[in-house]
Amino acid sequence: MSKPQYINDVAGKPQYVVLPIDEYERLISNDWADVPYRAGDNDDEVIPHDVVSIMVDQDVSLIAAWRIHRGLSQYEVAERLGTTQSAVSQWESVDSKPQKKTREKLAALYNCRPEQMTQ
Repeated sequence: MSKPQYINDVAGKPQYVVLPIDEYERLISNDWADVPYRAGDNDDEVIPHDVVSIMVDQDVSLIAAWRIHRGLSQYEVAERLGTTQSAVSQWESVDSKPQKKTREKLAALYNCRPEQMTQ
């Protein structure tokens, strides 16, 4: 296999790649091996487009996107759940995995299912 040629934009960021036709044909063929997959418990969960858009456009966690979608501030969520704004901020951290009990409280407040709050 030969080395691919990259075509960059004006900033030098790769935008396209030129590769041999036989390599291209191999890539678009249906000769791929099956990838093992195990279904997860939440595979059938759906998240509204508006929530996903907020998550992507504002670069926030799914839990934060639900709050924003419902028009609430972190302070308002904290007051309604009897906690601190700092705790809400921690739950909304991208790396955070709030406990099931916490997700259930947030889901009740945001009018969604707790399963819709997990990524």
